[in-house]
Amino acid sequence: MRTEAETTAGGTALQDNEEVVLDISGMTCGSCAARVERTLAGADGVGEAGVNYATRRATIAFDPSTTNPEALVKAVERAGYGATPSMAHHGTGGADHSEHMKGDAATQRDWLKRVLLAWPLGITVMVLSMGWMHEPWARWSAFALTIPVQFVAGWPFIREAAKRARVLQSNMDTLIVLGTMAAFIFSVVEVLRGSHYPHYFDTAAIIISFLVLGKYFEARASGRAGNAIRALLDLSAKQATLVEEGESPSGSSERGATERSVAIEDVKVGDLLRVRPGEKIPVDAEVVEGASSVDESMLTGESVPVEKSVGDRVTGATVNNNGVLTVRATAVGRDTALAQIVRLVEQAQGSKAPVQRLADRIAGIFVPVVMLIAAATFVGWWALGSDPTRGLVAAVAVLIIACPCALGLATPTAIMVGTGRGASMGVLIKGGEILERSRQIDTIVFDKTGTLTKGKMSLAGIEVIGETDEDELLRRAAAVEHGSEHPIGAAIVAGAGERGIELPSVTGFAASAGHGVRGDVDGTTVFVGRNRMMSEASITIPEDVTARGARLEQEGRTVVMVAWDNRIQGLLAVADELREEAAEVVGRLRALGKSVAIITGDNATTANAVAKQVGADRVMAEVLPQDKSAEVRRLQEAGQIVAMVGDGVNDAPALAQADLGIAIGTGTDVAIESSDITLLSGRLDGVATALELSRRTYRTILQNLGWAFIYNIVLIPVAALGLLNPVLAGAAMAFSSVSVVLNSLRLYRFK
Repeated sequence: MRTEAETTAGGTALQDNEEVVLDISGMTCGSCAARVERTLAGADGVGEAGVNYATRRATIAFDPSTTNPEALVKAVERAGYGATPSMAHHGTGGADHSEHMKGDAATQRDWLKRVLLAWPLGITVMVLSMGWMHEPWARWSAFALTIPVQFVAGWPFIREAAKRARVLQSNMDTLIVLGTMAAFIFSVVEVLRGSHYPHYFDTAAIIISFLVLGKYFEARASGRAGNAIRALLDLSAKQATLVEEGESPSGSSERGATERSVAIEDVKVGDLLRVRPGEKIPVDAEVVEGASSVDESMLTGESVPVEKSVGDRVTGATVNNNGVLTVRATAVGRDTALAQIVRLVEQAQGSKAPVQRLADRIAGIFVPVVMLIAAATFVGWWALGSDPTRGLVAAVAVLIIACPCALGLATPTAIMVGTGRGASMGVLIKGGEILERSRQIDTIVFDKTGTLTKGKMSLAGIEVIGETDEDELLRRAAAVEHGSEHPIGAAIVAGAGERGIELPSVTGFAASAGHGVRGDVDGTTVFVGRNRMMSEASITIPEDVTARGARLEQEGRTVVMVAWDNRIQGLLAVADELREEAAEVVGRLRALGKSVAIITGDNATTANAVAKQVGADRVMAEVLPQDKSAEVRRLQEAGQIVAMVGDGVNDAPALAQADLGIAIGTGTDVAIESSDITLLSGRLDGVATALELSRRTYRTILQNLGWAFIYNIVLIPVAALGLLNPVLAGAAMAFSSVSVVLNSLRLYRFK
């Protein structure tokens, strides 16, 4: 999987140097994107470059000692396109996306105006051509009415084709202009000659009408495909209530404190903010006064409110339900969880799946090949069939039916909608490569503690072995464990606290990772741990102790031994409650044909008990934290394609080693550095959801590519054989790319 330095852009891994994102203008089809990508990739100092046709963005990794963003912009301009640095790459992207939304709306309005101009005139021309083809008045009328359709409604195609021609290049607009202008000019010549041969004004007019209608629908559908980013940005609060003067050091406001409303951009880290019921929490913060329940569904997808009180973290854009909260800002602007999520979704939507590479290569040579086929069609009909007019019609049909747009939109629109839908469900997927890799996973490894379980252990049993009593056993064990950060130690300390046991001081504390702790209590060295620690301390473990421990472990509990004076004094059992959804999620994964494994530092008996409860296939027990990645590697070497599910912090090495890393995160701790997929809700349901969504999105990509390839492979020869009317070709071409976008939009219905 990818490292932090490998940022995804157009499907290529960008090296650890400077990176710039450019907004590209003037691209009208997949061949344009391929050309811009080749131009940037070939520029001096560029390591990797990727161009996404759907998002109209290029991501470039470059050597700053060799080149700079200004030089890259000029390289794009020399290729006949426009480029400007994208502001969305440097912040939350709110202003940039606001402008982008306005641009989308303006584009839709522009195409709609052209539709309203082209269709009435085009239909009139078609009626005149069908009813009075040979009447001079009708032929001249058709000529006059076609001019605004060809040169006003169709002006964007002519303009872009001319730009490409000036730099000796071609694209989809070139095909459209060559086809419609050929029909138009042939018809003009026939009218001026006063001949009675059929004219093709109706062909040119209706083709343009279909194309502008298709462009309008494509603009509308593509706008919907980008809704995920806009929806995320709409979540953020616009104003905050700042508490000033009179607040106590603890953060509670004394009499005389004032409040004022400020723009969210003016909030700084450390500011005190007041959040009333029904208001959005402005930024990531820590509660310093009050208690309430907070609706985090907009970020996590979970509808159940979360209780918050003093000391708890809250996330910007979540909604305060009932109590008044005073919070201290801990992250603002681009550092908030929402900003991180927006950047991650932007990054994912700008990526490509590896399967797109074939389409990119074809798009790069598509237009010149189609022009050659059209020329060969015309010459063939003229030379072999002695029918140049029929050849002209067939050549026009070839030029019009070809559609590199569908190829260019097939992957990025599906990725945009799929990753956007995932984000709305609290599942953040890094990009197209992750989507493709997810479908190949055959083994899913769950970390047990904190992943399959709730991660909060509690003292579940005490077994006294020696002559001491329960309280004394717990007093000494908890005193030693008080210096440990391990969940087992925390459970033991909490258990002592619940019994009101006062802990003595400890000296000589030492911990052995994964094995236990020791320390001197009341002048006696106390050991709390497992077999290996006792063996290293030369403490004998009687058979009855082993048997009693095994009985507790068979109940799914984790058992540690407590020893001093060179003998085992007792056993402490702690339990970590399984998540309610654990068994159901494992069942869903197995129904998908996946093998499910559990990896844990617990002993085999406890681990097998948990595996039996959830229905896992296999167990890797007594694995030290630093050895988890080695266990994942061992599975990979055995030919398995592995997904690792962990908390994204302690399990970071294993997440990085796995073919797919899935981090169980929260809205305030987006573990995106070591994982490919992050589950914001912290619920295991997201694992199955992520894999099912990835599979559905990848299937949509294949459907789109299949349609785009079959459409062009089948219909271009049909057009060359003279079996396809150019008007029908125009209609088919116009709606081919629309169908790809609409098919991608079906992913919004994924549940």
